[in-house]
Amino acid sequence: MGAAATVARVVLDSPLPQLDHLFDYSVPAELSGQVRPGVRVRVPLRSAGRVADGFVVELAEPDAAFSGTLSAIEAVVSPVPVLTEPVWRLARRLADRSAGTASDILRLAVPGRMVRVEKAWLAAQEQAGDASSDRPSTRAEPPTEATPFPVRGYPAGALEAAVAAGERLALRPIPRLSRLPDGTWVGEWAVTLAALATATWRNGATAIVAVPDHRDLEQLAAALAAIAPASAVVRADASQSNPDRYKGFLAALSGPRIVIGNRSVVYAPAPRLGLLVVWEDSDPLLAEPLSPYVHARDAALVRQELEGCALVVSGLVRSVEAQRLVELGWLRDVGPERAFSPKVVLTANQSASEPAARAARIPSSAWRAAREALSGESGRPPGPVLVQVARPGYLPVLSCAHCGQAARCARCSGPLGQGRAGATPSCGWCGALATDWSCTRCEHTKLRMVTPGSGRTAEELGRAFPGTRVILADGDHPVLRVGPAPALVVATRGAEPIADGGYQAVLLLDGERMLARETLHVAEDCLRWWTSASVLAAPGAPTVLVGVSGDLARDFATDRLVDFAREELADRRQLRFPPAVRLASVTGAEGAVRGVLEAVDPGLLLDVLGPVEVDEKVVRAILRFEYARGADVAAAVRAAVVRNATQRRRAPGGRPGYRPAPTLRVRFDDPEIL
Repeated sequence: MGAAATVARVVLDSPLPQLDHLFDYSVPAELSGQVRPGVRVRVPLRSAGRVADGFVVELAEPDAAFSGTLSAIEAVVSPVPVLTEPVWRLARRLADRSAGTASDILRLAVPGRMVRVEKAWLAAQEQAGDASSDRPSTRAEPPTEATPFPVRGYPAGALEAAVAAGERLALRPIPRLSRLPDGTWVGEWAVTLAALATATWRNGATAIVAVPDHRDLEQLAAALAAIAPASAVVRADASQSNPDRYKGFLAALSGPRIVIGNRSVVYAPAPRLGLLVVWEDSDPLLAEPLSPYVHARDAALVRQELEGCALVVSGLVRSVEAQRLVELGWLRDVGPERAFSPKVVLTANQSASEPAARAARIPSSAWRAAREALSGESGRPPGPVLVQVARPGYLPVLSCAHCGQAARCARCSGPLGQGRAGATPSCGWCGALATDWSCTRCEHTKLRMVTPGSGRTAEELGRAFPGTRVILADGDHPVLRVGPAPALVVATRGAEPIADGGYQAVLLLDGERMLARETLHVAEDCLRWWTSASVLAAPGAPTVLVGVSGDLARDFATDRLVDFAREELADRRQLRFPPAVRLASVTGAEGAVRGVLEAVDPGLLLDVLGPVEVDEKVVRAILRFEYARGADVAAAVRAAVVRNATQRRRAPGGRPGYRPAPTLRVRFDDPEIL
């Protein structure tokens, strides 16, 4: 293939669906040595002299049937091939699966260019003797830098062998805390995943581990610091600065690494991918909020299929989606050698006999458990007590003291709440102060508490246990770790700090309020919140669940979490709810939504729900279909979206120009749509 005749096929960095395909450009002679697959380029668009950024996907010979003249690439933005061929295939497959655009996936996969960081990396590559190579170095660091660390609590060598063989596992973790050699306490799950990732790296392959939030990431990083060299670990998460994230990306591009991060880390480059791990895949933080809304678990499943690496899906509570894959035989269920059941006490949410317990609004059994843990009366050493609550703030929800109607903001109709004791109530949406509030139903002007928040609970517990230190941990008061000294730790769900040695008691309040959420995943979410708190308890310490009874409380107390996932999946099959079936939501102007519905063959669908109005001049329809029909449905929906995007209607008379067609929002597998 001659250099002058080479054609570069480029994917444009554009969210427009009509531009979501490869464009052919000629390669000028002066750029023939620089244009190669994966590099960033700038190319012209044949409209108003515009230019666009993009990535070279491949080089090819000119099409003999084409007799025209191709536009030439204007410039090579960077010589580094940042878009690898496996990541491009993954982006294309996911975009097609979700009726989205590949460029939206690539924005998550390839961070923005940082010139100084890139120059320093290129200089280091040149010093290492790799500057003349056509591809970045793929040499792994010497594996002798890491000491072998076997996985604990499972049959000897079983997990390592399964990962080395490229198996797909649904891993049940060990629900307890573990102390690292440097004295840091982390969840045992972090030690297990760190050991598997390190073993993969020692075999000369890359391991990618995706976790929901920074708390999980800190535990995993601490576990890796104890068993793997720092140079082998690359961190990629939203809290990093742009230069740090690009530096980590280039390090992952250079050779086998252990790459850890949040949901977008599943797109990290890997010269040789050996292991993909998704921790707590039921956590909504792993659901991508940007188009095309691909869940990290789904991205990992597709990438494993494309690259044939090992896959581990794990969590303290098994998701219904993972259970479906287990029942299909796509994931193999693996558990520890012995069961680890927490000591759970169920108690009704009734008035306590002790005055101090009544003041703190907790039952007598929970109050006694806290008192014994703080004083050491239980026979164990005195230590901290964890109190989990549903909402942050002081009084996050208020209502009319006369008629009980929820108090709403006069400006935007948002919910009114009180951030701290004595503060003027304010709107949770716009922040406006409710200085002259009156009820829209009865015109009463007094407010009353509906839901106490973490601040109010901490205040009441401080009065119930005078002289005891009270620690507040929520979004406004982040706390990652507490010491072993006696203290009351009031934390919102998901914000619980780790106590050295574990908590001597765990109180789970507001269970009924947590279950009152209107979502298909409410039971699964509650089990995850409660279990995540219970595993922070010291061995033998009680976990008291207040105010919840029935099958869900039984499953939590008896550690029947897999049975819960199995029964939940069976119920959803009967109702034809996800993940038993797939669904797609189409939101936009009524005419545009109906155009999408008409474009999809009814024979591909189980049924269509709607369209129903969700806002002024905006409607939504939901399509339900079998997994086997997913590719055809996505292709039909995507074609309709492209047609809608390319339509241009003239503006009303007297107004020059055009106005765009109504915007369509398409989302496949929306976890909150039902």
